[in-house]
Amino acid sequence: MAPTTLAGFVGGLAVLLALAATWTLGNSKASAASTAPSLAAQATTAAAPGQQQSALLDARSKGAPDAPITVFEVSDFQCPYCKKFSEETLPYLEREYIQSGKVRFVFLNLPLTQRHPNAAAAHEFAMCAADQDRFWPIHDLLFRYQGDWARLPDPGPYFESLADSASLDRGSLDRCLNSGAVRWLIQQEAQTNARAGIRSTPSFIIERGLLAGFAPIETWRPILDSLFAEKTGR
Repeated sequence: MAPTTLAGFVGGLAVLLALAATWTLGNSKASAASTAPSLAAQATTAAAPGQQQSALLDARSKGAPDAPITVFEVSDFQCPYCKKFSEETLPYLEREYIQSGKVRFVFLNLPLTQRHPNAAAAHEFAMCAADQDRFWPIHDLLFRYQGDWARLPDPGPYFESLADSASLDRGSLDRCLNSGAVRWLIQQEAQTNARAGIRSTPSFIIERGLLAGFAPIETWRPILDSLFAEKTGR
């Protein structure tokens, strides 16, 4: 997906606070399905319908569980702008908002397999890494080396080398991949995201609205700062 621009950010915080139903920064038309009040609830429902998926949700979360703000990233490991966000924006979010206890950040799956043929395999690999509490090291490696594995006819052997780099237990990894359980979980998340009107990556569910596309930290700061002040009075 193309990156967002700052054109939709005219008016600053007043515009953000006025758009209680939908946020779409950089896009002139809001998706009719991206009504804000239900987005976070749908994301939580998508991510945690059962005990196993709830545990895997925790493994792909960053930040304090009781943080006043929760951000859900809907992502595709083969998406170039998801890689850009991971490498250029997420480190700032982590330093300024996640580590400080202001934001809990949660990764949700939306592999766009019609455009990205290796995305499904990458997401299954990452979810099985989450089963070993190693999601974030694999997340970082998948995006760092996206240009290598995305072009392969079979990325499996390449993923095995990444598994060794992240110190995954290969036996547990193979059993997880062969069971097909994470494939079902990924499909459930993808379907729920689609029902919420989210069909492109990266997309971000931020409390009461949707931020679609890549955005630099300069776009994120006023959004999160205003929400934090609103929720905490600070």
